[in-house]
Amino acid sequence: MYSPGKFGAGSYARVGLETSVHGASPHELVALLFQGARRAVRMGRVHMQNGNIAEKGKLLSHAILIIGGGLQQGLNLEQGGDLAQRLHALYDYMTRRLLEANLQNNPALLDEVDGLLATIEDGWAGIKMQVNGSAAQAQVATIR
Repeated sequence: MYSPGKFGAGSYARVGLETSVHGASPHELVALLFQGARRAVRMGRVHMQNGNIAEKGKLLSHAILIIGGGLQQGLNLEQGGDLAQRLHALYDYMTRRLLEANLQNNPALLDEVDGLLATIEDGWAGIKMQVNGSAAQAQVATIR
């Protein structure tokens, strides 16, 4: 009668995500993309190990969409210089590896992509700390 996706824990999760997205800064939105991609990769791995081919394919396709359609397309290749070019190539590599992992049922490739995403995510979090630290220092300087 009721779809589990419309009620219960799924509803609360969707509301929490929607709230996070609506109140997020551009930096936080990118962080949410990293979280979503990594979650899809990890859940895809679980479904791969359990032999649930349909769910594995759905989740890995979702991860590819987040990486290629969100993270990669969000890069400003004109203003981002060498770093943006390198990230663009790395995101392209990750989407190819996810396709290979899906076709070959190879969890090691999923671990590789998750590790790459984790490294970039950590760097992205570090940028936020630097920006927040600089803003706090500027605020202290204006108070003095």
